[in-house]
Amino acid sequence: MVFTFYEAAVLFFVYSFLAWLAETSVATIKEKDFRNRGFASGPFCFIYGFTGVLLSEFFQELKNDAFFLFLGSMVVATVVEWFAGKWLERVKQKKWWDYSGRKWNFDGYICLQYSLLWGLLGFLAVRYVNGFILDLYRVLPEMFGKMAVWGLLAVGALDVAGSLLSMYHVEERLPRVFGWNRKMQKWTFRFAAKVSMHIEERIGRAYPSTSQEETAEGESDTEKCSFAQLFWLFLVGAFLGDVVETIFCRVTAGVWMSRSSLVWGHFSIVWGLAIALVTALLYKDRDKQEHHIFLAGTFLGGAYEYICSVFTEIFFGKVFWDYSEMPFNLGGRINLLYCFFWGIAAVVWMKGLYPKISQLVELIRRKTGRVLTFILMIFMALDICISVLALVRYDSRAAGRPAVHNWEQAMDGWFGDAKMEKIYPNAIQQ
Repeated sequence: MVFTFYEAAVLFFVYSFLAWLAETSVATIKEKDFRNRGFASGPFCFIYGFTGVLLSEFFQELKNDAFFLFLGSMVVATVVEWFAGKWLERVKQKKWWDYSGRKWNFDGYICLQYSLLWGLLGFLAVRYVNGFILDLYRVLPEMFGKMAVWGLLAVGALDVAGSLLSMYHVEERLPRVFGWNRKMQKWTFRFAAKVSMHIEERIGRAYPSTSQEETAEGESDTEKCSFAQLFWLFLVGAFLGDVVETIFCRVTAGVWMSRSSLVWGHFSIVWGLAIALVTALLYKDRDKQEHHIFLAGTFLGGAYEYICSVFTEIFFGKVFWDYSEMPFNLGGRINLLYCFFWGIAAVVWMKGLYPKISQLVELIRRKTGRVLTFILMIFMALDICISVLALVRYDSRAAGRPAVHNWEQAMDGWFGDAKMEKIYPNAIQQ
């Protein structure tokens, strides 16, 4: 990883607090009636902290490439904003912000003006602000700094837990946590009032456009897109993705090769997660025009593939694909042509395959109940865990580290270099 656990945590909380402070100030100027801008009750907007760490971790290699750092920050932050808006709308059945009145908006959740702002903020954070924040953190005594991080993590965990209890109206299950959450909320309001007194006499109301949106009556199970259905779509998408990539390699390269992400079965986790994510985000928009879904798929797919590439390189020490020789590529991780393929795939999936496959999934679930779903979940979880261990050990063997623990010896016996090279023929040691 680019940052240690403690450094990442410091960046997370600093950006969460600064974002809350900035949003409170903007709301003060606009509306003059305070409401907490964050999801949690404390003085934090955790979505900003998460995005700040995400950009810092995955775009560090673009630090000296101003244009692509700005562009990547803009795209990823915009995707996070859209995903957060969709998720909040789903769990609360209302919009927490709405850009429908602005030009160049998409779905009311993102717009060009704010996307450009996110790109600028991401550029400044990665190139300049991270170093300044971490330099201040390193001035602190090591023990004090670590204690402060764990204290903030405990406060943040309790805060989020209390907010979730309130959101799902189950406060009675953990009354102490909820009570602590209410105290935090009161403290935040008092603190916000002191901050805002220097801006306006009263504090601005946040998100006045928050409006209740009734759920459509008679919504079917396929329209609700439950977790069990998303798992099945992930499973189907992972299998189909592996098949499509295998055939594509045969047609373009003239060879049959494994494109699986896992050591057992023909499953591409990248495709499976992509199908599940695009369905969760776009299933309510599946009746919109094709260009709407194409644009969403192009940007979502490009950002997703880039992050997957960096993630696998950081955690497994391997590069599983490299587009350096293709035109219009970004660091060899993504290229324009394949981003368009993601957009086309999104249209084909949402307009053609999803309605039919979702009906098939519902039929299988009705026939088998929860038993088959549960068994397959256990199998996929085990397959993923074993694959991770096999890849970690594969990287360790390449680095010349001997097997010390029992699990390392087991991986050497089950998944030696010859077998791993057959499963992951394109994996390049970094």
